[in-house]
Amino acid sequence: MRDYLVVAIIFGALPYVLTRPHLGVLLWTWVGVMNPHRLGWGFANDLPVAAIAGGVTLVSFLLSKEPKRIPWVPATIFLVLFVLWMNVTTVFALVPDLAVQQWSKVMKIQLMILLTLMLMYDRVRLHHLVWVIVISLGFYGVKGGIFTILNGGQSMVLGPEGSFISGNTEISLALTMVLPLMRYLHATSDNKWVRRGLVAAMLLTALAIIGSYSRGAFLAGGAMALFLLLKSRKKAALAAVLVLTVPLMLAMMPDKYFGKMSTIETYEQDASAMARINAWHFAFNLANHRPVLGGGLDTFTPALFQVYAPIPDNFQGAHSIYFSVLGEHGYVGLFLFLGIMLSAWRAGNRVIRQSKGRQDLLWAWELASMAQVSLVGFAVGGAFLGLAYFDVFYLLVAILVLTEAAVGKILRQEAGAPIPRWRTIGQAALAGAARRSGSGA
Repeated sequence: MRDYLVVAIIFGALPYVLTRPHLGVLLWTWVGVMNPHRLGWGFANDLPVAAIAGGVTLVSFLLSKEPKRIPWVPATIFLVLFVLWMNVTTVFALVPDLAVQQWSKVMKIQLMILLTLMLMYDRVRLHHLVWVIVISLGFYGVKGGIFTILNGGQSMVLGPEGSFISGNTEISLALTMVLPLMRYLHATSDNKWVRRGLVAAMLLTALAIIGSYSRGAFLAGGAMALFLLLKSRKKAALAAVLVLTVPLMLAMMPDKYFGKMSTIETYEQDASAMARINAWHFAFNLANHRPVLGGGLDTFTPALFQVYAPIPDNFQGAHSIYFSVLGEHGYVGLFLFLGIMLSAWRAGNRVIRQSKGRQDLLWAWELASMAQVSLVGFAVGGAFLGLAYFDVFYLLVAILVLTEAAVGKILRQEAGAPIPRWRTIGQAALAGAARRSGSGA
């Protein structure tokens, strides 16, 4: 039954996508982030629904008369250069077959990110995009939080099988990244029931993150909470919520949870932690041997571990966005990847500076601030996870870039007739109508 429902929703939406390509971005985001087809056990499980949604969106985009412009700012320049560089390193990959397979997956994601940058260019569309991301990941946050309550934290929260976020550490990072976006929707919603629902979703999602038993999420959550306090307009209220709720959530967890978290301080005695460090040494050694090109996509293989790893038989995946990019694309690729992160952060800073003190741009201030907090979660949690190509990260970059573009457009339109600070859009429209009426008289 689930399979038929998911397929009906996806294929039922395709005719609308053909006439409105931005709806295709929303459909692809939902399918790619939530992986709803993985929730069934039948024929839909292996359907290439993301490829179908993306393909129809591309056709609709090519046929549409909408503007087809990418905001050329530092973040998008770094992003395009990184995509081009991944093509170069794939040509010279040490394991060509694996590299080409991974290249196909990564390039499909990047193509849709470029379409996102060209199609989601105003406040309404950005707001809808955030809602889709929140619903897609919030589903697992609410579900995981309830699961943790029902089993007393005895079992780990996991993501949908066969997806980027299938493991406990992967789903925990995704949920950590979505929490600030929930906060943005909560801060900008006028409906009290929507706000209450988002509060419940945030609490359950936070509990699901704890219930994932992920040490990386534990560190990322701490860093994110700190930045959330720094970015929040209501610091005292948020601090009170954290002080009251976090200890209660931790009190629900069994002793084995705290035993695992304690290994952060004694990582030398933990086999899993040492295996990750071995993988990081592998990436470092490989990058030093091939500093420009790295090993190419999907280069973390048992055969290459025999050559570059300090402990050759202790094979692991990258377990770090930074070492993953370093090993696969060399120091050039790492520079470009870090450039994407840093320039996206700076785009958020510009939005915050330009929108500060303006009620009509409060949505942009909130969105840029919370997207930055999500980036902090990704930057810290990603240090222990090989999710360098996770689509939500690139969607966050696109959101920050597009928010800056939307704010810049508003400010340019106002250049001839500045709107006083703290004046709402409605008030500005009434004032403009009054001026036009006066000039016509």
